[in-house]
Amino acid sequence: MDTKIFDIEKLNLKEKEKAIYEASQAIKSGELVIFPTETVYGIGADGLNYEAVSNIYKAKGRPSDNPLILHVCDLDMVRDVTDCDLGVLEKLAKAFWPGPFTAVLKKSEKVPLITTGGLDTVAVRIPDNDIAVELIRKSGTPIAAPSANISGKPSPTKPEHVIHDMSGKVKIILCGDKCRVGIESTIIDLTNEEPMILRPGIISATQISKVIGRTVAMDAAASIKNRESENDVNPKAPGMKYKHYAPSAQMIILRGKRSDVEREITEIKKQRESQGEKVGVILFEENDFKNAARELFSKLRKMDDDGVDLILAGALDEKDEIGFAVMNRMLKSAGYNVREV
Repeated sequence: MDTKIFDIEKLNLKEKEKAIYEASQAIKSGELVIFPTETVYGIGADGLNYEAVSNIYKAKGRPSDNPLILHVCDLDMVRDVTDCDLGVLEKLAKAFWPGPFTAVLKKSEKVPLITTGGLDTVAVRIPDNDIAVELIRKSGTPIAAPSANISGKPSPTKPEHVIHDMSGKVKIILCGDKCRVGIESTIIDLTNEEPMILRPGIISATQISKVIGRTVAMDAAASIKNRESENDVNPKAPGMKYKHYAPSAQMIILRGKRSDVEREITEIKKQRESQGEKVGVILFEENDFKNAARELFSKLRKMDDDGVDLILAGALDEKDEIGFAVMNRMLKSAGYNVREV
């Protein structure tokens, strides 16, 4: 398939509108379109079109029981795809939408089971990106859009990432800026009496609790450090099952006092390089959690580009809620390969 690529940032207003319109027509025709969001780039299709959604799974090599998120442009579109009262969601929407926040709700009959991974629930969010929102609005349908990468590999946060992974597999790629958040949205399940975070993100449990005035639980799948039985999980949201975010190289996370971690990284790097291996290091500044979120996937992809044999990564402080969210991705990237120092 020939893929048409638009560099939106270099187009004038009229050209930009034309490009987004063309992409919306592709969505309406059941084609795949890649577009930027504030979190990561998404590979999108009409979320109510069975065949179109099935093509997302094919393009990514994604297991069909891994649910997709419907990206919408307003609450009216949410009401159209759900069968529940939106009282709690309306409070959360006012606080966090548009933004990196996804709600899991009971789905309506309009949403095909292929979109929800066979579940009777649907995940929805309004992205905080003008290109994404305009594409959804012009398409006139919720857009199902997981991250636009080969399944299991680091999520794409730059235009060159999606061009590398998906050129020839989709109809159109809308290239915007580098994604400013860098990790996927927080996902919260609102279908039970106790709200539960299924995937941590930049929007924290503390922030959510403050808005709704009640405690928010954390699903065990988001917090277990070593999950040998991970494939036994029945996923209600993306990122709960299967290997995720993995670079090509072996990756080791080193956890401990900062000075000890730095010393251990230096020693391992020296030893492995003496054996002829190429070693990459990921060591974020302490407490710079938002930057870690923004840069993690990009750094993992850079390691792949550089052809490293081993990645040594310093663990983040999981007591911080953003640090916890980044570590959720880092642990999956490393296959839970953690060394205490």
